[in-house]
Amino acid sequence: MRYLLAALMLSASAIPASAQEVAMTDTAEAPELTFERVFASPSLDGAAPRGVKLSPDGRYLTLLRNREDDRDRYDLWAFDREAADWTMLVDSETVGSGRELSEDEKMQRERARVGNLKGIITYQWAPDGEGLLVPLDGDLYLARLDGTVARLTDTEESELNPTLSKKGTYVSFVRDRQLWVGRVGEKAKPVTPKEGDTIRWGEAEFVAQEEMGRLTGFWWSPNERRIAVQRTDEAPVGIVTRAAIGATGTKTFEQRYPVAGSDNADVRLFIQDPDGANRVEVDLGDEKDIYIPRVDWSPDGGSLFVQRQNRLQNVLELLSVDPVSGESEVILTEKAQDGYWVNLSDNYRFLKDGTMLWWSESDGWAHLYLRTREGPVQLTKGEWEVKDLVGVDEDARRIWFTGTKDDPLETHVYTMSIDDPSSIRRVTELGYTNGASMDAKGQTLLISRSNDTQPTQSYIADGDGNRLAWIEENRVDADHPYAPYLASHRPAQYGSIEASDGSDLYYEMVTPELEPGKRYPVFFYHYGGPTSQVVDKGWGGALRQAVVDKGYIWFALDNRGTPGRGVDFLKQIYRAMGTIEVEDQATGAKWLKTLDFVDPDKIATYGWSYGGYMSILMLERYPGLYAAGIAGAPVTKWELYDTHYTERFLGTPQDDAEAYATGNAILEADKIVDPLLLVHGMADDNVVFENATELIAALQEANVQFDMMLYPGYTHRVAGENISPHLWNTYFRFLEQNGVTAPE
Repeated sequence: MRYLLAALMLSASAIPASAQEVAMTDTAEAPELTFERVFASPSLDGAAPRGVKLSPDGRYLTLLRNREDDRDRYDLWAFDREAADWTMLVDSETVGSGRELSEDEKMQRERARVGNLKGIITYQWAPDGEGLLVPLDGDLYLARLDGTVARLTDTEESELNPTLSKKGTYVSFVRDRQLWVGRVGEKAKPVTPKEGDTIRWGEAEFVAQEEMGRLTGFWWSPNERRIAVQRTDEAPVGIVTRAAIGATGTKTFEQRYPVAGSDNADVRLFIQDPDGANRVEVDLGDEKDIYIPRVDWSPDGGSLFVQRQNRLQNVLELLSVDPVSGESEVILTEKAQDGYWVNLSDNYRFLKDGTMLWWSESDGWAHLYLRTREGPVQLTKGEWEVKDLVGVDEDARRIWFTGTKDDPLETHVYTMSIDDPSSIRRVTELGYTNGASMDAKGQTLLISRSNDTQPTQSYIADGDGNRLAWIEENRVDADHPYAPYLASHRPAQYGSIEASDGSDLYYEMVTPELEPGKRYPVFFYHYGGPTSQVVDKGWGGALRQAVVDKGYIWFALDNRGTPGRGVDFLKQIYRAMGTIEVEDQATGAKWLKTLDFVDPDKIATYGWSYGGYMSILMLERYPGLYAAGIAGAPVTKWELYDTHYTERFLGTPQDDAEAYATGNAILEADKIVDPLLLVHGMADDNVVFENATELIAALQEANVQFDMMLYPGYTHRVAGENISPHLWNTYFRFLEQNGVTAPE
């Protein structure tokens, strides 16, 4: 990138006292950046490859690349590292059937946050490196490196979670609530019983998909001799009649949705041969009201490791299971600090020597440990956090991970020796926030990075971070889709504001080109919940630039109770949702009002999901502070949300009714006096539509006037090439109608 502005780094005390001190950019040549263009193709963020993988022999790099004429459709491409040549292996439009996905697959995609994507969204290399398993339009294909594609299934039903066994002998998937297995090239057969409408084999239950980050319900052993299979009985789970109200009709779904305080699904675990024989049940203990967040095999297939979490989510145990008998024993116990919970992660590895790398917050910060028979050895420490365990080279005794050791707002890749914790070393360049993955042997890094002035780039690097080749350089040159808008690109400013307890609350702000004497409205974006950090130094995207181009200041703040800042910062939201996060956002709004380039009467707040919930509370708790509030798909009453998320932070309604009452956004709806826009998808299966209807009824009964925009047929993700600009144009029409406008 040769022409973008450098990011402007400011502490709170360094914010300019007057508009004249703000750096300006010449915007004379920039065209208007409309919401229609922001969501059109090609994407203004540039190419956005997904699923980057290396072939087993390391020769080929494969990825899913989106099309210039359809930013949401992905095809499978391969790069031959020897010939330095790209080839499209599977054209999703040519190969695919176009068949509509099953309702189960649609919902699973919603859980995986890929419901908007088309074409190929995942694939798997065969262990011999000769082909790839490709799911497409509900069926399965085997793509060869010579460009040939063989169809493996052709059914009306979708094949969920298709997987090749560890040696590539078998293909397996879930169809019609059963696990199916077959040798590659042969017809698959069901290997679990057909037991009725409430029993599912091989599928993760709703809360595992939505809240635990686990989408699968079966696991192959490395030697292919055994498969661990989940059996889920949904009969205990209450039914929510979800009306998917569409433009031309309504479909109703009897959705099993475990609301807080209600019964979860009955989850059991079995181990069996590939043909279903010799099935034994895993001993998960006497207590049945538990969660199974992770299941893994030991490297030699001799043991199955199962993570067992209690209903309160303050204890996580690791079980070692005999794959022949199903007998188990607890080999590790993780207990939360008082007033906290155990966060789940994928940051662990079972090593061949019998030790284990393990991620824990036991010392108050997220760090890595080596678990040995003699006890844990802490590998990283300090007031910063390890985010992801990226790779392990067992022969060299070396690991790679991402973390915030250098800057809480920048994520970097680090490497260190397992045997020498003092050897930690950063291998990525300062000034970017990074993500990374690695091949199974820990030889090649796949790094993606961005900053405020550089859309996401990706490249291959060696273990020391030396770039070997670009996957997608994504330079914003003359041919880049964002190039016409560079002249109006505004730099992000970062800083901190002090909370009432003295904590630093990090913020980011992007201002229009400020003119002396003028004051500007603020589009105050927030999320605020305990699972997401909003403020970092990565690419903010064209959307916020479009808001700034309209003459608004974009502002975001991470309150207490958000992750990335250690246990003491995060745990303050425990049994206190709807309190400190609302207070901290108000602190941000009050601070904005002290800036002489901010119009103190034109601060509008906006959030979606948890952020939408907060928008309502912010108007209720601080009348007159905000000029208007926009609440998208809000949770309004925590008794309507699911068990695993809600109870992690609030306990159950039966045990702590006061916490639920404090966090209820409906009880004080009559206190709203400022303009409110309520938005919700009418087929939302996550934050169910009842959250909106209960609030609507309360506002109407209290004679509180408000605006509303509902989206028939849309779920929790209200998005699309035409719907997205409609949504954002709705926001700003609402703001303009209520006087939250840019200066003349």
